[in-house]
Amino acid sequence: MRIMAVMIFAAAAAMPIAAEAASVGELFQQFKLFGTWAPDCGQPASPANVRVTITTPSAGQVLEDHDLGSGFAVNRYSMLSAERLSDERLSVETILQPGNDAEDHERLIFLVRGPTRRTMFNQPDGGAVRVKGGIALPGGSKTPVLRKCE
Repeated sequence: MRIMAVMIFAAAAAMPIAAEAASVGELFQQFKLFGTWAPDCGQPASPANVRVTITTPSAGQVLEDHDLGSGFAVNRYSMLSAERLSDERLSVETILQPGNDAEDHERLIFLVRGPTRRTMFNQPDGGAVRVKGGIALPGGSKTPVLRKCE
């Protein structure tokens, strides 16, 4: 029995230690998400041309601001966690409007292909799915493809 325990311990010690998971900031950097995005970078922000700006104002903090143009409040997302699903897909847990009475925890999945990004999934905690397969529900419209502006 003791020999078996020593063999198991030796085998476990020889196993490689799992790599520590990448932070939100590291994953956003790997996916080249920091900067400004819009469907049309040459046009001003509007409901049809949302400008998304992703920043890291302090260590460990990643913020995403959605500007819909004058007359609209900026929607701010604070990224809580992120997980690489594939070379092109990133899942994020967020707080929409952190510190506000309208604060909402959401899960999103982004499709990132080179200089483009698209929301493929969105669901608030305990709520109905808002986006599935890149289609906004219940209306059925496609989520916009955002292009990297800077």
